[in-house]
Amino acid sequence: MTALTEEMKTAFATMKAFPVATASADGWPNVVPIGFVELVDDETIWIADNFMKKTLANNRENPKVSIYVWGPDTKGCFQIKGDIRLKTFGADFEKMQQTVRAKMVTAPAKGLMVVTIREVFQCDPGPDAGAKLL
Repeated sequence: MTALTEEMKTAFATMKAFPVATASADGWPNVVPIGFVELVDDETIWIADNFMKKTLANNRENPKVSIYVWGPDTKGCFQIKGDIRLKTFGADFEKMQQTVRAKMVTAPAKGLMVVTIREVFQCDPGPDAGAKLL
């Protein structure tokens, strides 16, 4: 596992919606904006499944994800890559449901994608673009 730095965690906290990318088993990409993304600890991210179709299908075929962190307040940008485990019951799932429904009462909160952070890459333009940070 890979732990985000304090600077990365601060940038993560400024985001309102995250571009989340997945790919099917045969490589077809899919990227969607997701608002319910939470950094649980230095190495784990939760993504709530409210309305996923292609993203969920991709994760069942290929449990990998990429999350892009950039915005006017992030002071840079980076890409997180990780492995996903899907949960539809248990304490973590119920906690996610409570968190999501506290913000959006009508949200289905039908699944939890638990992301284990594996790598982080630089996205700022310049000679270090694409460099592995963690």
